[in-house]
Amino acid sequence: MNAGSLRALLALSVALPLSGCLVGPNYKAPAVPAPPAYSENGHNGDWAAAKPADTADRGAWWAIYQDAELSDLEQRCAAANQNIAAALHAYELAHDLVRINHAALYPTVSIGGSASRNRISNTTPLRPAGSAADYWEFLIPLNISWEPDFWGGVRRQIESSSASAQATAADLADTRLSLQGMLAVTFFQLRGLDLQTQLLRSTLDTYTQTLQLTQSLFKGGLSTEIDVEEAKAQLEETRAQLIDLGEQRAQYEHAIAVLVGEPATGFHIAERPLTGNPPSIPTGVPSELLQRRPDIAAAERRVAAANALIGVAKAAYYPNITLGATGGVETDLISQIFNSGSAQWNAGPSASEILYDAGRRKAQMDYAVAQREQATALYREQVLSAFRDVEDQLSALRVLDEEASAQQRAVDAAKRSTQLSIVRYKRGLAAYLEVLTNQTIELSDERAAAALVARRIVASAQLQVALGGGWSSAQLPSN
Repeated sequence: MNAGSLRALLALSVALPLSGCLVGPNYKAPAVPAPPAYSENGHNGDWAAAKPADTADRGAWWAIYQDAELSDLEQRCAAANQNIAAALHAYELAHDLVRINHAALYPTVSIGGSASRNRISNTTPLRPAGSAADYWEFLIPLNISWEPDFWGGVRRQIESSSASAQATAADLADTRLSLQGMLAVTFFQLRGLDLQTQLLRSTLDTYTQTLQLTQSLFKGGLSTEIDVEEAKAQLEETRAQLIDLGEQRAQYEHAIAVLVGEPATGFHIAERPLTGNPPSIPTGVPSELLQRRPDIAAAERRVAAANALIGVAKAAYYPNITLGATGGVETDLISQIFNSGSAQWNAGPSASEILYDAGRRKAQMDYAVAQREQATALYREQVLSAFRDVEDQLSALRVLDEEASAQQRAVDAAKRSTQLSIVRYKRGLAAYLEVLTNQTIELSDERAAAALVARRIVASAQLQVALGGGWSSAQLPSN
């Protein structure tokens, strides 16, 4: 084959697919219902109408908490978490599959070479008279084969694999968001334990003073040995609670170590109590959630991938047309291997069509349609779940805000009751049991209030994850 013929074939390989048809349905995103507003946004609360967060870096959504240690841990999680690394490699695999499918648009060109020593039998019927019995054969073949994408089956396959690659990119973003959200939640739970630890240490000091008071009154004959032992029991029970918090805190530390890709052995986070109220977080309108949740984007892209496979199945109904060419040089003298007289070539198209396949192509078409309908149903379910996630956290923030206010009033009342009972006990107007009861109630109320501090901030972090953490489908790689 000469150079002009080769260039013509290559040019044809680009032009023909572009002029060919594209069978199968063009993709249209499934319609999903989106309410005009979140129901919880109708309730009062600073958490519903977020203004301060509008200027925050929505990519680093945890920055709104203004905690440098949390920000550092989140960055380490993104860089070293092994689940995120696995999701990244899954995207790379999907991207490579796109390249593999894209290569099917172009011809396959191969070249080889061989040299062989041959002998013709002296008794062969068709041996030319006077020809040599032994000879060399040198061959350099060049083969070009190409199946033009007349019906668009290859392009639909590329479309499907591209959408799948975008879905894995969204999966990567969802994995990162989920794990960084889990890290924030675990971090705040650990800080919540630090707040309870601080409370129990302060309570131990108070109970130690109470024990000393009962011992002093017992020596003066104004109290009983039972009161002293009850005070000791209360003190040691509280110390046991403090020890138990240490065990829980260690588990949270170990969980954080895994999230940031480090061994739990030797990993430590300095103690610092959690304080303050959750920051204001903008929710936007529900329709924006379709663009802000990577799991929704992944589900939608899988619908697109399944839709393109219908075109792949439909293209199987059309004939397979192949353009092929074979050329090269063949000679029995190596000195003549590059002579023009040693060249040989042939070229031509071929076509084939399946006349009977026992319904295989129809079944493949039905299978592809069912895949798309399944993906559509999963996409719509993912949207509904996303709306539920946001409503759950908005509701949690509202209810926990009300509960925290009521719990603080209970703490204030318990403190006042304890103070009054201690005064009455010192004056001999009340039994120690009254002090013990009031102190127990006060500690219980204070621990409940401390737990609510963590629960409210955890709910705000979970709301940020439910809202997509600042991610947008515009970040998906292009086709």
